[in-house]
Amino acid sequence: MKWKFVNQEESANFASSSLPEDEGQLLDAYSRAVVHAAEAVSPSVVNIRVKAKASRMGRRRRPGEGGGSGFVLTPDGFIVTNSHVVSQAEEIRVSLPDGRSYSATLVGDDPSTDLAVIRIAEDKLPAVAFGNSRELRVGQLAIAIGNPYGFEYTVTAGVVSALGRSLRSQAGRLIDDVIQTDAALNPGNSGGPLVNSRGQVIGVNTAVILPAQGICFAIAANTASYIVSRLITQGRIRRAFLGIAGENVRLPGRIAQLLNRSRKMGVLIRSVEADTPAHNQALQAGDVIISYNELTVAGIDDLHRLLDESQIGKKATLGVIRAGKLEKVEVVPGEM
Repeated sequence: MKWKFVNQEESANFASSSLPEDEGQLLDAYSRAVVHAAEAVSPSVVNIRVKAKASRMGRRRRPGEGGGSGFVLTPDGFIVTNSHVVSQAEEIRVSLPDGRSYSATLVGDDPSTDLAVIRIAEDKLPAVAFGNSRELRVGQLAIAIGNPYGFEYTVTAGVVSALGRSLRSQAGRLIDDVIQTDAALNPGNSGGPLVNSRGQVIGVNTAVILPAQGICFAIAANTASYIVSRLITQGRIRRAFLGIAGENVRLPGRIAQLLNRSRKMGVLIRSVEADTPAHNQALQAGDVIISYNELTVAGIDDLHRLLDESQIGKKATLGVIRAGKLEKVEVVPGEM
C-alpha cells in the first residue's frame, strides 16, 4: 500500500472543496465538543507509576514496575484508577499534568470490579465528577483520556458502541453494566476516564480486546461511583461467601423437566473448603445448587450476584439437587 503525504495548503484545499457546508459545520461541532471535554477534564487526569512487590524470577527476586492512568475525584487528593494498576504495589507515584509528582497511598482496592482509590497529600486539585451512566445511549460521543504507552494525556474519541456488557474481572467475578466503546484504548489507558461531551465521567477505562479493532470497555459511572464511595469511607467492599468450589453444569433432562425450568443449568459443588461458612453444614460435594432464597441460580455468576453485603450473617435457603432429589439446605454466608 502506498501513502501520499500532503502539505497544509493541499489539505486545506481538499477539505474546503470536498466537504459540503453543512458537513463542515457538523465536523466543527464535533471538534468543539471533543476540545471542550478534553480541556475540561485533562487537568484532572494523572499518570500513575507503580513499583510492585518483588516476584521470583529464577533464583533472583526482582520488583515489577508498571503504570496506568487515573483521575482526581475530589480536590483533597482522592484519585480513581483500576485495581490492576495499583494492586500489590509497594510504591505508587502520581504525576499531574503540570509536572508535580507525589507519593500516593492506597485507600481501597476492589479486584472484583477492577476499581481502586489512591490518595496524594495535596488539596485544591482540579477534580471531575461522575455522570449518570443510566442516561447513556448507544452512538453518543465518548472521549477517553489517559497515558497509553507512556504518551501522557492522550485524547481519543469515538462513540458508545454498546451498553450492558459483562466483563470477567481478574478476581474471577463478572462485572455487569460495562460500557463498550470504540474510543481507542491501549496499555496505559487503564484507570483513565471515559467522558461525555459535557466533561462528565461516564466510565472508568479498564480493558481492550487486543486482537480486535475498536472493542474497548469501561466500568459504568454508576457502578464506579458506588464502589468508589465505599472504598473512600470503608476502605473495602464487603461481600458474602459460602466457601465452596463449584462449576457450572447442565441439569439432567429428567430433573430439568421435573422442575419446569427454562434455564437448565446449576452449580455443581466440587468441594467444601475447611473453616468456611459452608463447612460442617448441610452442603456436600456433589450437590447441585439451583436456587438461593427461591431465586434461580443457573451458574456461578448468579450466585456471586446474590451473595452481596446484605447476605452476610443472614440465614439463607439453598435449593440443591442431591441423589436425583430436590433438597432444601440452610446456610449462613460469612464475609469474604
